[in-house]
Amino acid sequence: MFDKRVVLFMGHYGSGKTFCAVNYALALAKKGLPVSIYDLDIVNPYFRTVDAEKTLEKAGVELIVSPYAETNVDIPAMNAASYKMLDDKTRYAVLDIGGDERGALALGRFSEGIVKENNFECLFVVNPYRPETRDIAGAINVKNEIEQVARIPFTGIVNNANLGEETTEKHIFYGIEFCEKLGEKTGLLLKFSSVIKRLYCSIKEKTDKVLPVDAIKYGDWL
Repeated sequence: MFDKRVVLFMGHYGSGKTFCAVNYALALAKKGLPVSIYDLDIVNPYFRTVDAEKTLEKAGVELIVSPYAETNVDIPAMNAASYKMLDDKTRYAVLDIGGDERGALALGRFSEGIVKENNFECLFVVNPYRPETRDIAGAINVKNEIEQVARIPFTGIVNNANLGEETTEKHIFYGIEFCEKLGEKTGLLLKFSSVIKRLYCSIKEKTDKVLPVDAIKYGDWL
């Protein structure tokens, strides 16, 4: 799960890509690895990595965001430090990419360098309980739109099936089944499922492709 230096998380609005990206970065830091997380979401979303700033800082994760993060300004401005993801190959780079084809535009200026290094995972985050990805055809449409604009191929799928506090094991395993079917259509493997910690132990007994994640509250992480 942690074998690539650069890991990109992309998906539709509400898929939980930021949620997965932050938790993945925290997992890397917990293993003692140097890691930076880059917020390339130039389209102001409902939740972004800067909302987890305190938790990331405490864990030793470097956070690099747009200078307009936490404002109402919606323009494609990127922090010059973002190029560090290509230049500093001693650090792991976790990328949180915009929530649709427009949001994926920010990745375009980095995609050539990422592909050239050839040490990356580009993960399609799917929540089958969201309207746009509740069926296979819809998920494939979202995948194709984002992939085309981002100019970098997806290499795997992340199952982020959840209904907040109402999430049960049944929801997680439905997500696994859904993503495996999606994989059959796209040729992509399910890399892991994000699992909230209250369900982690029981699900870990049935599958080893899991990433334990913490819940979110507005403004920071629990």
